[in-house]
Amino acid sequence: MASRPWPDLRRSWQPGRAPALMVIPLGLIVTVCVVDVLAPPHIHLGPLLVAAPAITVAFAGARMTALMGALAVAAQVLIGVLRGVLPTANIEAQITALIVVSAICVGICVVRDRRERQLHQVRSVAEAAQSVLLQPLPARSGRLRIAGLYIPAEEEAALGGDLYAAARTDHHSTRLLIGDVRGNGLAAINNAALLLGAFRAAAHRQATLPRLAVHLDAAFRWDTSQWRPQAEQDTNEDFATAILLDIPDHDPVVHLINCGHPPPLLLRGNHITPLVPEASHLPIGLGGPFGLAAYDVQTFPFEVGDLLLLYTDGVIEARNADGVFYPFTERAPEWAKDDPDELLRLLQDDLLAHVHGHLEDDAAVVVIRRLAV
Repeated sequence: MASRPWPDLRRSWQPGRAPALMVIPLGLIVTVCVVDVLAPPHIHLGPLLVAAPAITVAFAGARMTALMGALAVAAQVLIGVLRGVLPTANIEAQITALIVVSAICVGICVVRDRRERQLHQVRSVAEAAQSVLLQPLPARSGRLRIAGLYIPAEEEAALGGDLYAAARTDHHSTRLLIGDVRGNGLAAINNAALLLGAFRAAAHRQATLPRLAVHLDAAFRWDTSQWRPQAEQDTNEDFATAILLDIPDHDPVVHLINCGHPPPLLLRGNHITPLVPEASHLPIGLGGPFGLAAYDVQTFPFEVGDLLLLYTDGVIEARNADGVFYPFTERAPEWAKDDPDELLRLLQDDLLAHVHGHLEDDAAVVVIRRLAV
């Protein structure tokens, strides 16, 4: 077993995050000590000292808890001396009980701190995995300003089945992918990683957008079905809705292929237009035998100052306690003039307020603005 570094061990004995609250157990010890000494002989408040280390556990570390326990024991001894009852069995039993309770409280702190460190390590690993899997989008690509947002359904989760990625091509264009893998948990994360890897490996090449879509579909189908028994090949339920975009630098248009995904929204001033292609293809992974399928590219105007919103169904299907869906198309035009990062901040705050902080599904949004230069 690897030994824990000394700085980590020392940190486990440091005070908690609310040192100002130490006034509470300290005040309790002083109050009990003074009142017990001044009270009539038949009144004994010493047993209340056990509350000092018990309270300290809630907001401080093991070291401070041990200190409060030691002060409480010292106060109990002082009470016994000042009242002349220290040698009695009653005071000795109270002191012994106080020592035992203090030791238990310190033990609880040690266990809790160890688990908090383990949880911190798990979160660090999850954050590192997310940074590798869902890499941040470039703030600038050609004449585009880009920003991305990912909100997991589970507050403590950092990964899910929603995804986005961008790639720069040699013929002066930017390609983007946004998708939503079916399901959740590790299987969805694995399929999201597969789709992102296939996109990053091929999106920068000179191949056309339909050939890129064929590549993603074939790679996805092959990896998710290569180890399945032959009898299960026709029951494959692994797929991902997705949109592929190619945005040239010097041509005010956007080329896209929609594979069963919610259509992008084009914001021009206060006017919002869903970019619904004439042909919507099957999701990635359902494109036909061996991933072979024909994909049609749809082209839409995308001029300087226009804003393009890509999103997953976790946004438009988010509902509040009354079952009301989030009014995404109504709220989005209010932020059309904002910087993409600011727009995403406002959207996140508004979305979480609508669902009272609890999403039923992961949500991802990508904002793209075309700049003049």
